[in-house]
Amino acid sequence: MGSAWHFAAMTDPETPPLAADFVPVTREDWRKLVDAALKGAPFERLVSATYDGLRIEPLAQRRSDARPLAARPGAAPWQVLARIDHPDPALANEAALHELENGAGGLSLVFAGSVGDHGFGLPLNEGAVARALDGVHPTAGIALEFDLPPQAEAAVDAVVAKLRASSGGPTDIRLGHDPLGALAVAGGAEQAWSEAAPRFARRLQTLAQQVPQSRLAAADGRVIHNAGGSEAQELAFALAVALAYLRALKAAGVALEQARRLIFFRLSADADQFLTLAKFRALRKLWARVEASCGLTAEPAFVSAETAWRMMAGRDPHVNILRTTIAVFAAALGGADAITVLPFTVACGLPDRFARRIARNTQLILIEEAHLAKVADPASGSGAVEDLTDRLCHAAWALFQEIEGAGGAAAALEKGLIQGKVAAVRAKRAAAVARRQDALTGVSIFPNLNETGMAAAILPRAAPEHGSAALQPIRLAEPFEALREASDRSLAASSARPKIFLANLGAPADFTPRASFAQNFFEAGGIEAVSGESADLPTLSLAYKTAGTALVCLCSSDTVYEKEAIAAAKAFKMAGARRIYLAGQPGEREAALKTAGIQSFVYDGCDALATLHGAYDILGIEIG
Repeated sequence: MGSAWHFAAMTDPETPPLAADFVPVTREDWRKLVDAALKGAPFERLVSATYDGLRIEPLAQRRSDARPLAARPGAAPWQVLARIDHPDPALANEAALHELENGAGGLSLVFAGSVGDHGFGLPLNEGAVARALDGVHPTAGIALEFDLPPQAEAAVDAVVAKLRASSGGPTDIRLGHDPLGALAVAGGAEQAWSEAAPRFARRLQTLAQQVPQSRLAAADGRVIHNAGGSEAQELAFALAVALAYLRALKAAGVALEQARRLIFFRLSADADQFLTLAKFRALRKLWARVEASCGLTAEPAFVSAETAWRMMAGRDPHVNILRTTIAVFAAALGGADAITVLPFTVACGLPDRFARRIARNTQLILIEEAHLAKVADPASGSGAVEDLTDRLCHAAWALFQEIEGAGGAAAALEKGLIQGKVAAVRAKRAAAVARRQDALTGVSIFPNLNETGMAAAILPRAAPEHGSAALQPIRLAEPFEALREASDRSLAASSARPKIFLANLGAPADFTPRASFAQNFFEAGGIEAVSGESADLPTLSLAYKTAGTALVCLCSSDTVYEKEAIAAAKAFKMAGARRIYLAGQPGEREAALKTAGIQSFVYDGCDALATLHGAYDILGIEIG
């Protein structure tokens, strides 16, 4: 009976929709619920902004007129790419075959000196490529995507020769020539591009004949993202580069209809789920507008994603698995055609097989078990995502027009327009990290000072060299990691870490919240927190002397501070403390507290990095 009714209900046109059983709810009704939850606090408190200054509304209106964006064919999964970057071609080949045998649908081949080189990459010679791809058959439905430096022609020619020698079946290959991306990283000039453009176009023409229906040039936004830039900056740069390649190809006599099919896009996907999702959707809208401006009927662009380098942490690296999972989720729902996941130990060194397995299986689980690919553009109609997508489109298009007004991507790089805008955002981002407003789990918050079993790495990571004018790649965790490394060196040299004594005043209910905060705060910088508590100051002062440190932090409630903070500060000053901190904001008591000997206040939103650097200076420990 139940199943028969269910079938009738699903097919009978007279049956009212399920929503008819619910009372209609307006935006004003939702707003009343929000206001009630805020308990008098202003609604604007819930509004946030991106680094592009885009307002993110907490209660966006549903878009009933929205239509899904054309991206991957319906119910088709994205390509699961495995990163291959081992500098030993034989071991790279072993990794490539293992990945393909265990579920990867393709390979992302990273060469030394490329944008994706994070300390490791395949050598730039024909023999290395031939060895790395031994036994790999691109005509068997395997996708190959290349992350190339500008001087990789011999390596590319070796790949093309292998493909031409293969028999039967189509190939799915993206060679990824990106001379403008290389100029951006190396600090190149406009003149270099004007000289390189004709040769670039001729080479693509030749390759297009040798490997037809392949995408040969990459408009790579990772250059901007790796350097700390914003989402709109990444989109605008990728658009400007793609247009520059279109112009070069057209100047060489290639029809625009054909030229656009030689280009694909690469973007970074990070752990900001909704912003990443909106960014991938925005790119498709923006490129369709460029196509329309060129007199072309829009076709879905091929968009490849790589999880973001700048979000990866070397401390507590298993948290990177969560970061990359969110990034894959967002890029997939945003319509990425191919995704490469950085293994979770990549910031520590060349990842081992286990780390690569986790990177691969992250995608396979989301495809096979979460069925993420079964719905085309699932965010379509979502008020929040549609609004953010549109705002990103407007911001990116405005910057794209500014780049074009400066003479195009190469000219904008020559004038420092792009670098200057990225540097401004990078500085804001660094300040937010320093104040722990952009919190890094396992690094700037919830650190594990006694972390054991550090991530396995086949080889330690060596930072690649970049030009002085480069858009330097960064990792957001690096400033805090430098402090942790200084702490480790101190431990190795003296069998002790730098310490701070937490002077807990009053009852546990008074001091526990701020003592926990202070421990988290200082141990994020590698300074071990030693707690002491007592009802009388002489006993607490004695415990401080036993701890053997020049640093002390008072921890308690405002009520207890009112009664005991000044006397405690004086006692610890007499006991030899060289720096006395107080956990919490001083408020109106600041002058009196400072007079008593309290020099610094630690609280949520203060400059944690500056405070921690100051502590190391007092302790006489050098930070590398």
